[in-house]
Amino acid sequence: MKKGKRGKKKRQGIEDSLGEIMRKENSIKRLLLTVLTAILTVSVMSGCRVVINEDAETGNVSDEPIVFSNSTVDYKLKDNKSLYENDDDNSVITMYLTVTKGNSSEATDHTWEEVNTYSVYYYEEKGVERYGVNGLLQVGDGNGPKAGELGYGKQAPNCTVTIRGQSSSSYGQKNYKIKLKNNSEGWNGQMVINLNKHQGEGLRFRNKLMYDLQENLNDMVALRTQFVHLYVRDLTQGEDIGFEDYGLYTQVEQANKNFLKAHGLDREGFLYKLNNIFEFYNYDALKLASDPDYDEDDFTYYLKTKGDKDNSKLLKMIEDVNDSKLSGGEILKRWFDEDNVATWLAFNILLGSVDTQSRNTLLYSPLNVDKWFFINWDCDDSMNNYEREIRDLSAGEGWECGISNYWGNVFFRKILKDDGFREVLDKKMNELREVITEDKIRKMANEYAKVVKPYVFSGRDLLGEPLTEEEYDDVLEKFPEELDENYKAYLESLEKPMPFFIGKPALTDAGISFTWDPSYDFQSEDIYYDVTLADNYELKNPIFSKNDIYMNSVTYNKKLPEGQYFLNVKAKDTSGNEQYAFDYYASSESIKYFGTLCFYVDSKGNVKIEGE
Repeated sequence: MKKGKRGKKKRQGIEDSLGEIMRKENSIKRLLLTVLTAILTVSVMSGCRVVINEDAETGNVSDEPIVFSNSTVDYKLKDNKSLYENDDDNSVITMYLTVTKGNSSEATDHTWEEVNTYSVYYYEEKGVERYGVNGLLQVGDGNGPKAGELGYGKQAPNCTVTIRGQSSSSYGQKNYKIKLKNNSEGWNGQMVINLNKHQGEGLRFRNKLMYDLQENLNDMVALRTQFVHLYVRDLTQGEDIGFEDYGLYTQVEQANKNFLKAHGLDREGFLYKLNNIFEFYNYDALKLASDPDYDEDDFTYYLKTKGDKDNSKLLKMIEDVNDSKLSGGEILKRWFDEDNVATWLAFNILLGSVDTQSRNTLLYSPLNVDKWFFINWDCDDSMNNYEREIRDLSAGEGWECGISNYWGNVFFRKILKDDGFREVLDKKMNELREVITEDKIRKMANEYAKVVKPYVFSGRDLLGEPLTEEEYDDVLEKFPEELDENYKAYLESLEKPMPFFIGKPALTDAGISFTWDPSYDFQSEDIYYDVTLADNYELKNPIFSKNDIYMNSVTYNKKLPEGQYFLNVKAKDTSGNEQYAFDYYASSESIKYFGTLCFYVDSKGNVKIEGE
């Protein structure tokens, strides 16, 4: 009995010793995990990804970690495709908006008439906030607000309303930004409802079609869209005449932190909207927010901050883009994702979304990843060649097609000079052509037209429609054909010289000297220039003309009398391919005359450029 007790104590001692050994082993494991975690942290900060080699069944950690390639390089842009699973692209949501006067602190103490009177240029000139009103936004159907939907049964305002857009704000029918209040439940996970009339384009569905196409593409992120039938009840002037039919709008998702979160992106990341004109130059206004000379209005002229406000990563990227010692390929590898850039560029070229070379675009970067990604913002000018033609908005072929459309942007110019990137771009173009076909575009366009036309040619929308019904059908018929036309224009742009800028004319003792930047040719052919000077933008009865100039300057050896003049410069290579200068003159009818610089000679003989 005693022997047995002693044996039990001995076994217990052995088990205690083994337990101590196990505890020490676990401590060593924990220490190893701590060290590896520290290595992981340092490695991620330095751009290297480390994964602990752990057995899935036993949980044992091996002695050697597995080291992967640079995590920054591996990071890819991926959209949350589940957002679109229940989309009905051809549905129309009915919204009811009751507007009332608010308060001066939020600039909502205005009438609905005041809100709809002024463009954004009025507010910029006055230096005041955009006029707004309080609103009660309700979602329903043709019979009114509907139970279970936003705003049902509510009496108090749940939003504020202002106009939105830039050039579009000059139209008679305004676009609206409806900001839901923080105590509101939101709509489809969104707190900002953007309603766009798209009065500048006759089909009224281009923006929606472009985003719906992007939903199924890799390396791109779309914005959610929805057709909306809007009714407005104006109580800002006391009289209540009930709800008025405001016609059809397209709702487009607001790009903000909620957008990033919903699409599976980094909510705390960086997000900028390219404003007015941003061509990646190191503009003086682009500074850190902590810089004493930082001016938010000046910064916003180029870029509107929609995410993290620390501009340091942005400024470093822009500095490298403008570094003459860095090639386009090096900049692309260091700061961007080649697949995203190539897909974004190929999509916009193929779909003819020309107003994307310096604006209507978002730049996104996750917080801890040194990569920037392009996301489309506003595509309503896509596939618009034929409509421009029948509306007499074009005076001939210019540089706004293919890769020449992006040549004025220093980032795109650098990467397009890289032979390897042009090969990748060409591959992406052909991949997209397999997915986005003429038949697909025709089917989608016809379905949208069935929804849109009953609104466009009745009620308020008829007053702002730039096309007749016959012209609408004509544009709709030819709309899909622009895919092939845009692809051909892309191929031709690779063969042409690139556009260039004309310098300011300079007076000489004998007359006036004209200069321009050299053009660029991918085939390295010799480039010659044709120059025409006239006192009319149609260049009839020219004052001076000279062809086949090999240099980048020419002198007109006569004094020009006081007046307005138009200088046109065109480049051509030895194969006969031609390209106009970037400069263009927009007539009073908004027709662009490409390759033309407008300048003035005053009574003293001084030269002034239009816009100076």
